[in-house]
Amino acid sequence: MTLSIHVLLSFTLCLSCDGAISAKLSLPLAPTAAFAPPLGIGAVLFRPKVKVVKSNGEEDRLVDAGRFFVDAFWTGKVGGTEKLTSNQAATLERQQIAEFKKRYKTRSLPSGKLPGQYAGRSSDSRAELVLCLNANDECIGCAGVEVDKIKKMDGYDGAFVGPVMSNLAVSRKYRRMGLAEELVKATENIARKEWGYDTCYLYVEKRNTPAIKLYKKLGYSTLWEDPSATTLLPTADGRVANGTTTIVCMKKNVGAGLFANFFGQ
Repeated sequence: MTLSIHVLLSFTLCLSCDGAISAKLSLPLAPTAAFAPPLGIGAVLFRPKVKVVKSNGEEDRLVDAGRFFVDAFWTGKVGGTEKLTSNQAATLERQQIAEFKKRYKTRSLPSGKLPGQYAGRSSDSRAELVLCLNANDECIGCAGVEVDKIKKMDGYDGAFVGPVMSNLAVSRKYRRMGLAEELVKATENIARKEWGYDTCYLYVEKRNTPAIKLYKKLGYSTLWEDPSATTLLPTADGRVANGTTTIVCMKKNVGAGLFANFFGQ
């Protein structure tokens, strides 16, 4: 079974020490993460004033986030080129904005459906993009969460529905300040408190070791790996091409108490 990952055209979850994640895309989902692990007490003492808010599907916020995401995630993406050409940046920005608008425009639970595990699973398509803003209301971080189908990858063709985090990215200037952790927690709170789910999922490239380390620290564990996945990569010759990668699906129980991730599903 092949899992295709592209941040621009479908839902993907990308994480790099400097990047972001997604999983099913028209643009594929970007694996979760462009950020660096926090450094310690200095990161807290000298952290600037920020706020974490929901985009609520507002177009201007989605456009700002799409522009921010190109530099924070695509520039220096693990496996790709360190710098984008002007053509690469323009193409990725146009596609990313279109993807964010498509993915995170306000979507509600169909009337008459119960939340979470009791929802009409196939019809629950809620999604939200969480933003981290600085004192000037500039986007310096984002993370998305979307109810989507997740492959079981157990030798059968089955799938189940759950909230998947993706498109996690933090501006280089604001990394190592604990903002990635805040964004992850914000998406988990939406999935648990607003949507009624007990488990959150994400996809991350296996070669993105800083991201995997962070997710494990936050309580995520590996569900499965797919070595036949593909991902979009900006290349040194100015193209944006498909490349092969191994995708790791991770999960975390967020609604069953302190020891849920040791004895959970």
